[in-house]
Amino acid sequence: MCAAYAHELPRYGLKVGLTNYAAAYCVGLLLARRHLTNLGMAQLYQGKDVTDGEDYNVFEDQERDDEARNPFRCVLDVGLARTSTGARIFSVMKGACDGGLDIPHSTSRLAGYDSETKSFSAETLRNYLFGGNIAEYMRSLQEESEEKYKRQFSKYIAAGIGADDIEKLYESAHSAIRQNPAAQKRTPSVPEGEKPKRYNQQRLSYAQRKDKIRQKLASAAKKKQ
Repeated sequence: MCAAYAHELPRYGLKVGLTNYAAAYCVGLLLARRHLTNLGMAQLYQGKDVTDGEDYNVFEDQERDDEARNPFRCVLDVGLARTSTGARIFSVMKGACDGGLDIPHSTSRLAGYDSETKSFSAETLRNYLFGGNIAEYMRSLQEESEEKYKRQFSKYIAAGIGADDIEKLYESAHSAIRQNPAAQKRTPSVPEGEKPKRYNQQRLSYAQRKDKIRQKLASAAKKKQ
């Protein structure tokens, strides 16, 4: 019914780190807001305005009119994705929940959950959702080796993004996604009027196949002579 991709995030100001935990949250948020907009339910279910890492369920949180439409319920299908605690697929799920979709879940697979104490830290999750772990690593690597830092974070440096800019970068992306979640039509790579390149062999007609066989038999007959 709807799709969202990480390669769309540069539209919302996030041009680097498109595969990390915080970016996965942005993809989930984008999917939820886009889907609810398409269904005409974006205003009815606006989700969680403040990303604080706290558990959120739109069905339990929001008081509704009995005649209003129910929240859109989804079931998370992880497919072949890794499902250990802290996996990015659950960050996508968290973004979709905060975006206003009703997805049955628990906090046991989100970053911030401690399996030993069976406790969940919303503050730790928030740190991950805003790239705090990336900022900490940037600072430690910069102190350890300037050369390694420049090599590993070359795209961040080229974009003028430092460790202190990470949180604001994701705050801005969350806001931009909520303002305009609609999908953008891609410009065709082939100019109008030109045929696109074919990378597979064109299917021959029956007459062409018979002619190809005839040519092969004639060529074999000449070789025998």
